[in-house]
Amino acid sequence: MYRFLVVIEKATGNYSAYSPDLPGCIATGKTVEEVERNMHEAIEMHVRGLLEDNLPVPASYAFSEYMAVAVP
Repeated sequence: MYRFLVVIEKATGNYSAYSPDLPGCIATGKTVEEVERNMHEAIEMHVRGLLEDNLPVPASYAFSEYMAVAVP
Protein backbone atom coordinates (compact mmCIF):
# COMPACT_ATOMS: atom_id res chain seq x y z
CA MET A 1 0.00 0.00 0.00
CA TYR A 2 1.15 3.51 -0.80
CA ARG A 3 0.12 6.79 0.86
CA PHE A 4 0.54 10.23 -0.70
CA LEU A 5 -0.35 13.70 0.45
CA VAL A 6 -3.00 15.25 -1.80
CA VAL A 7 -3.55 19.01 -1.97
CA ILE A 8 -7.03 20.13 -2.99
CA GLU A 9 -7.57 23.70 -4.10
CA LYS A 10 -10.73 25.63 -4.89
CA ALA A 11 -10.64 27.04 -8.40
CA THR A 12 -13.18 29.10 -10.30
CA GLY A 13 -16.16 26.77 -10.65
CA ASN A 14 -14.40 23.55 -9.69
CA TYR A 15 -11.68 21.94 -7.57
CA SER A 16 -8.21 20.74 -8.52
CA ALA A 17 -5.90 18.29 -6.77
CA TYR A 18 -2.27 17.25 -6.98
CA SER A 19 0.28 15.28 -5.01
CA PRO A 20 3.67 16.94 -4.40
CA ASP A 21 5.33 13.50 -4.37
CA LEU A 22 3.90 12.48 -7.77
CA PRO A 23 4.78 15.20 -10.29
CA GLY A 24 2.25 15.40 -13.10
CA CYS A 25 -0.40 13.43 -11.24
CA ILE A 26 -3.40 15.78 -11.09
CA ALA A 27 -7.19 15.71 -11.15
CA THR A 28 -10.15 18.06 -11.25
CA GLY A 29 -13.79 17.82 -10.24
CA LYS A 30 -16.91 19.90 -9.80
CA THR A 31 -17.12 19.01 -6.09
CA VAL A 32 -14.65 18.06 -3.37
CA GLU A 33 -16.01 14.51 -3.45
CA GLU A 34 -15.57 14.28 -7.21
CA VAL A 35 -12.00 15.60 -7.17
CA GLU A 36 -11.12 13.19 -4.34
CA ARG A 37 -12.52 10.27 -6.34
CA ASN A 38 -10.77 11.41 -9.51
CA MET A 39 -7.46 11.93 -7.71
CA HIS A 40 -7.64 8.48 -6.12
CA GLU A 41 -8.08 6.99 -9.61
CA ALA A 42 -5.26 9.16 -10.99
CA ILE A 43 -2.85 8.02 -8.26
CA GLU A 44 -3.76 4.36 -8.80
CA MET A 45 -3.18 4.70 -12.54
CA HIS A 46 0.07 6.64 -12.01
CA VAL A 47 1.52 4.08 -9.58
CA ARG A 48 0.34 1.14 -11.71
CA GLY A 49 2.08 2.68 -14.73
CA LEU A 50 5.33 3.14 -12.81
CA LEU A 51 5.24 -0.49 -11.65
CA GLU A 52 4.44 -1.78 -15.15
CA ASP A 53 7.41 0.19 -16.53
CA ASN A 54 9.66 -1.18 -13.76
CA LEU A 55 10.22 2.34 -12.42
CA PRO A 56 10.47 3.15 -8.73
CA VAL A 57 7.42 4.49 -6.92
CA PRO A 58 8.52 7.69 -5.17
CA ALA A 59 8.59 7.71 -1.40
CA SER A 60 6.08 10.03 0.19
CA TYR A 61 7.97 12.87 1.87
CA ALA A 62 5.45 15.70 1.68
CA PHE A 63 3.38 16.62 4.71
CA SER A 64 1.01 19.37 5.68
CA GLU A 65 0.69 21.65 8.66
CA TYR A 66 -1.58 24.59 9.43
CA MET A 67 0.14 27.55 11.05
CA ALA A 68 -1.58 30.28 13.00
CA VAL A 69 -0.05 33.73 12.62
CA ALA A 70 -1.08 36.72 14.73
CA VAL A 71 -0.66 39.91 12.75
CA PRO A 72 -1.26 43.16 14.63
